[in-house]
Amino acid sequence: MNEIEVLIEAEVNPTEDIEKVKLAIENVFGTVEYEVKELRRGKLLIAKTKGAAGLTKFYNLLRRERIRDAARAVLFEGANENSVTFYLNKQVAYVGHISFCKPVAESPLGPIKVQIKCENPKELIDWLAPKTTTS
Repeated sequence: MNEIEVLIEAEVNPTEDIEKVKLAIENVFGTVEYEVKELRRGKLLIAKTKGAAGLTKFYNLLRRERIRDAARAVLFEGANENSVTFYLNKQVAYVGHISFCKPVAESPLGPIKVQIKCENPKELIDWLAPKTTTS
């Protein structure tokens, strides 16, 4: 796994505290760099990190929560030629857990969108969420 770029986006609704949304992201991905863009309603919080080190906290959470098989399925579903895209429930991330969700309707305050760009998505998924059962 050579170059890995992680791009995380979350809409911050007018009723939300941006610091709490940042905490939700940091609870899953650790230290990241932020950028904020103004939207018509609210803000778009963009976080970035690089390398496997930027995924270490996510990697450890997948093991702690024992959801590698479910994560593997979600990650493969969102994989293409050079990236993996998935969505996390913002409220669950705020309390330090992982819950994958759909882009719309499953997370009341909107999801956290995660896009991991890499040369070999299959290798990345095998590292993040190796198969734990034999079929």
